[in-house]
Amino acid sequence: MHDDPKAGRWWNSFAVGDTYTTEAITVTETHVVNWASLTGDWVPLHMDREFAATTQFGERVVHGPLTLGLALGLGTRSGIFGDCVIAWLGLDEVRLPLPVLFGDTIRTSIKVESSRPTSKPGRGLTVLGYDVRNQREEAVM
Repeated sequence: MHDDPKAGRWWNSFAVGDTYTTEAITVTETHVVNWASLTGDWVPLHMDREFAATTQFGERVVHGPLTLGLALGLGTRSGIFGDCVIAWLGLDEVRLPLPVLFGDTIRTSIKVESSRPTSKPGRGLTVLGYDVRNQREEAVM
């Protein structure tokens, strides 16, 4: 772990195996309503309490992409990247083994999987693994 994660960071300041843990956020109904408004995803499983009570979950669940967005945002807010990010190039694999429920508190652990220079001088590519857990330490993403 680095003493000052906000200090001037470059791609090569991330060592394979470095792990960072973010602060936590409690996911509220406001988050879900705002996400649905932004994306147009008004699926009853997320928005309709009565419908969701009849599903296997027994209650409304948070949108999977919202969980991803919050996890990425927690990483950004943590400051571990400093100002070294030029672009986010994509996802290789995302799994959501358990739902995030309204009122759950999630935290993200970010592990440096690989880091290498690119053909552009002074630039590199760092691959990160995200592990998102709820307040019960259950993996949710």
